[in-house]
Amino acid sequence: MKTDILIVGGGLSGLALAQGLTEQQRDFQLIEARDRFGGRILSKNLDNEAYDLGPAWFWEGQPRIAALIAKLGLSHFEQYAKGALTYEDENGYVERGRGFSSMAGSYRLQGGLSALVSALVDALAADRLHLLTSLSKLIKTETGITAQTATGESITANHVVLALPPRLASQFTFTPALPSTAHKAMDKIATWMAGQAKAVAVYDTAFWREEGLSGDAMSRRGPMVEIHDASGSAAKEDHALFGFIGVAPQHRTDQSALKDALIQQLTRIFGPKAATPKALFLQDWAFDPNTSTALDLQPLYAHPHYGMPPALDNLWDGALVFSGTETAQGFGGYIEGALEAAETTLIRLSEN
Repeated sequence: MKTDILIVGGGLSGLALAQGLTEQQRDFQLIEARDRFGGRILSKNLDNEAYDLGPAWFWEGQPRIAALIAKLGLSHFEQYAKGALTYEDENGYVERGRGFSSMAGSYRLQGGLSALVSALVDALAADRLHLLTSLSKLIKTETGITAQTATGESITANHVVLALPPRLASQFTFTPALPSTAHKAMDKIATWMAGQAKAVAVYDTAFWREEGLSGDAMSRRGPMVEIHDASGSAAKEDHALFGFIGVAPQHRTDQSALKDALIQQLTRIFGPKAATPKALFLQDWAFDPNTSTALDLQPLYAHPHYGMPPALDNLWDGALVFSGTETAQGFGGYIEGALEAAETTLIRLSEN
């Protein structure tokens, strides 16, 4: 297979770049190791409602995601924030009314963020998109770059865009070898949320709203440290709560025990009606090899300062380009950052 531009990674940044190249009538191919597109965007569907198990929010002041949603004809709604916050201390003592929703003013996408992924994929030529295609090796030649997949297939390209976390890219074989400073830079860039796990409990009714609660809760006991309302925008039958799990990855390998602990916590915080969800979804990104590496199992205590390190710029005479949300200077780590990175990469490729 031959192409002008090979995009490695079918997450939001890779798909947005593919959209831009399509509009410019540029030749490209996109490969994705998973059996689905979206990367860290993942929604579970139940009774015609979608629940995000990866990122879910975006905010005012993020123009790229707002423009893309409008362009694709999708709808968004404001995060539910009416009512009081609940607090659980380290002993399991629950106190209600300590503040209000911390995510007030944020937005979510109708149909989950996977609706955004689906709309992008549907607008691209199917013969340019390749699932279950893992990159193994990149070889710089006199005429471009040859990419070798895990199954032995070769793809030749003038440019290769690595639209995936730099720590994952560091695992590829590069011939000739990249400078050690480049590998050190890749390993230093933490993959946002890669060490996290997220749970969504679906219920027939939003009983917490009826009790004057926003669905927001903070806990020092766990296993969830932060909980929010995950219901859709319409008054449909299903409603949900979701939470970020604060237990370290090495202590949450038993998913059955973890789910039991999640139900117990929801019952402590929101009462007996929380004890019997109609569904409980759990996604542990720390054990997804297409998201996380061993370095990502270390906890992050603050949002990293992202951007393109000088050591990763202009590699192989500019033919090897890093993209993805972790390389975005302004909104690194966010959905907006994935689109920012795609925009920056598209400009760079247009100059060649």
